[in-house]
Amino acid sequence: MNGLILFLGTLVVLVLGKPVFIPLIIAAFLWYLTNAISAYYRKLLPCKESGLTLCKTFDVTAFLLSIATLIIFVFAFSTQIRPMFTELSSRLPEIQSSMITLVNYLSDALGIRINPSSLPDFTVIAANIGMSLGNAVLSFGMVLVYMLFMFIEQSTFKKKISHLFPDNRKLKKINFILNSIAANMKKYMFMKTAISLATSILAYLWLKYLGIEFAGVWAFVVFITNYIPTFGAIVSTALPLFYSLITADTLQTPLLVAGGLVIIQILLGNIIEPKLTGKTLNISTLAILINLIFWGMIWGAIGMFFSVPLLMTIFIITAQFDKTRWVAILLSANGEIPAKEED
Repeated sequence: MNGLILFLGTLVVLVLGKPVFIPLIIAAFLWYLTNAISAYYRKLLPCKESGLTLCKTFDVTAFLLSIATLIIFVFAFSTQIRPMFTELSSRLPEIQSSMITLVNYLSDALGIRINPSSLPDFTVIAANIGMSLGNAVLSFGMVLVYMLFMFIEQSTFKKKISHLFPDNRKLKKINFILNSIAANMKKYMFMKTAISLATSILAYLWLKYLGIEFAGVWAFVVFITNYIPTFGAIVSTALPLFYSLITADTLQTPLLVAGGLVIIQILLGNIIEPKLTGKTLNISTLAILINLIFWGMIWGAIGMFFSVPLLMTIFIITAQFDKTRWVAILLSANGEIPAKEED
């Protein structure tokens, strides 16, 4: 009974605290991503322990390089992809008209009457998405504030934890959990980013070869949505397919778009990624799907984006305590869970 009350209370806090938690989790993600990139750069700049000044210089250099990497990504989006989104938005009325024409043709061919007014209005959808993005931009200021304070205080995190857990055995366990989460998160994010990047590049090359307009936009959508399990692949395939279906002169082009994107998703998402993920995660596919739906209902698209990292964190934490190890076993793919650090 107490567990149910605790769960419902946590659920209420997550829903009501959405305006606070979403910027915070985005800030934590970007903070962690910056430090992870910095760590990789740092490996390229080795130094001896005796050269303390040189090591500190390399630390600062690696951190600045990680910031520069993120800025370059944002700059590339702003200069290359964003103009394509703007042009695509200006074409929405034309796309809407083409869709109505296609539906009317199919209605006559199949003998089924479809009311054009029941079709989705892309202009309204785009306006809603634009409003959501506008709100995200406004909240991005809060994200930057959170990140700033995280960077300022990250040097004191270990000290705070040691004071929170003065007992050496508990402190050892907490450090073990945090290190496990950090190590698995780093492996997962590196693997997922590599797969998403490869998928988006192949999708871009295929769509460009077929002469599909806004190939850069669709490739960017593929890269972003690939972080969302299952539904991400469906969305990233459906959008360019639907666009080609409306704008193409023949049915051959949409079929080639669908075939190529599906093959790319199967090859990378269903064959290569599970092999790489298996070395990092041991989480049930069903658990991932249920978790995806849960966080999607709580926090929308942002929740779906972070659903796997959140599930991974829960999996690692529950495996470390006797009373919750059963949860980790249910979440696991084959019943095997991480070894428990002794109390």
